[in-house]
Amino acid sequence: MRALTNRLLTTRFGFVLILLSLLWAKTLFAYYVDFSLGATGILQQIILICNPIGISLLLLSLSLYIRHPKRAYITAALIYIISTILLIANVLYYREFSDFMTVNTMLGVSKVAQGLGASSLNMVRIRDIIYVLDFLVVGLGYLGFGIVNIIRYLNQQSLRWPHFGLTFDSRPPAYHFPQAVTIAALALFSINMAISELNRPQLLTRTFDRNYIVKYLGLAPFTVYDGVKTAQTNQVRAQADSADMDTVLQYTKSHYAAPNPAYFGQAKGKNVIVIHLESFQQFLIGMKVDGQEVTPFLNSLYHNKSTISFSNFFNQVGLGKTSDAENMLETSTFGLPTGSLFSSLGTDNTFQGAPAILNQIQGYSSAVFHGGSGGFWNRNNVYKGLGYQYFFDGNFYDHEGNATTEYGIKDKLLFGESIKYLEHMQQPFYTKIITTTNHFPFFITDTDTNFPNAGTSDDTVNGYFQTAHYLDQAIKEFFDYLKSSGLSKNTLVMLYGDHYGISNDR
Repeated sequence: MRALTNRLLTTRFGFVLILLSLLWAKTLFAYYVDFSLGATGILQQIILICNPIGISLLLLSLSLYIRHPKRAYITAALIYIISTILLIANVLYYREFSDFMTVNTMLGVSKVAQGLGASSLNMVRIRDIIYVLDFLVVGLGYLGFGIVNIIRYLNQQSLRWPHFGLTFDSRPPAYHFPQAVTIAALALFSINMAISELNRPQLLTRTFDRNYIVKYLGLAPFTVYDGVKTAQTNQVRAQADSADMDTVLQYTKSHYAAPNPAYFGQAKGKNVIVIHLESFQQFLIGMKVDGQEVTPFLNSLYHNKSTISFSNFFNQVGLGKTSDAENMLETSTFGLPTGSLFSSLGTDNTFQGAPAILNQIQGYSSAVFHGGSGGFWNRNNVYKGLGYQYFFDGNFYDHEGNATTEYGIKDKLLFGESIKYLEHMQQPFYTKIITTTNHFPFFITDTDTNFPNAGTSDDTVNGYFQTAHYLDQAIKEFFDYLKSSGLSKNTLVMLYGDHYGISNDR
């Protein structure tokens, strides 16, 4: 045991392993105590526990390439200190904004300081000592080791004077040993990435949520990834030319659709409730399974004489999926060729969006109701740019018991709990309710539905009809509330499916 301790304290690689262990421990502490990463299931828990190891070892291994002993130790210590500062900064930032620090945020230090302001000290918690306690532990450890050596020196007169024990390993690393450590670190990180991609396909191309990248890959990889995306975005903006606007204006002019005078202005002054039907496709209207309508209530709305309904309707989303549909709804513009507009450009853009326009012209208040993570698709930042005044995300809803799905609380609970917030909205209002139960993998428990199984060989298809039926019931309950409360008399309700639910290969 003493030999192992001496090896850890007196060799460069031992020093690296100590720093790696401490950085791993306090990163996990942040994951489980200060961040809300939403890891579910054994596999995601394993990924969460393991993801700091590969990247931290990769960074610390850089010090092993330096032959000069003191410089090697100092390099490892600096990497460790910078990693710790990044972790602490994100912990404090997350407490204030429920999000991770982006490169743009770091570059705009004055904005960060303004955002945190005098409240920085108020965000510090007693438990934060965990993030700096390791410095004291390492210092005392090496000091204690030095004291022991001093005592042995005084007693035995046989040891070289150790400068209080803080000696540097002057031996150069074995040939190719640094490369071996780096390769091992890269292998660990690659395995982590491969498993993460299997569990969450298109993790880096679609950019669902910053929480997802941190949960699967870690804080340092997220920072690097965000830096690359920021550089790409800045390059596109730098190459933009004012002459490009002529093409944009020509396109919008040639595709302009004039308002239908039979309908234009008919709902002036009415409240507007937009119901975002997750993964809802047109073929569900009128569809039957074992003689039962999948969406009987939506069928009745669709064919009602008071309803304007559209069948020649196609999703035009890209990798942004739901967020692309929201963007088209609010701004009448397309998303990006790759990635999500909300995630890539949403934070620092102001949009000409429906909530802002209705507020400026007609004095509408506005809100979004969504029982999932506010950071998903960067909504907590984008909605401000669209002009939404309020965003009731998952933090405003009860998640106890069997209330949640992977993407938020169940739809019936979402509608039921949103009512208490809706009733306090100043009229006229423009609101959007984002459903989540009818989302891939379309799983629903037997206690939530008694709709028959479609009996196909594909569980996804079978589940799709059952979750769609549950969604239909949730909407009916909400419409019953609108009628009983009298809101239906002065409210326009719009329902739309955001994108396909069943892919073409099914």
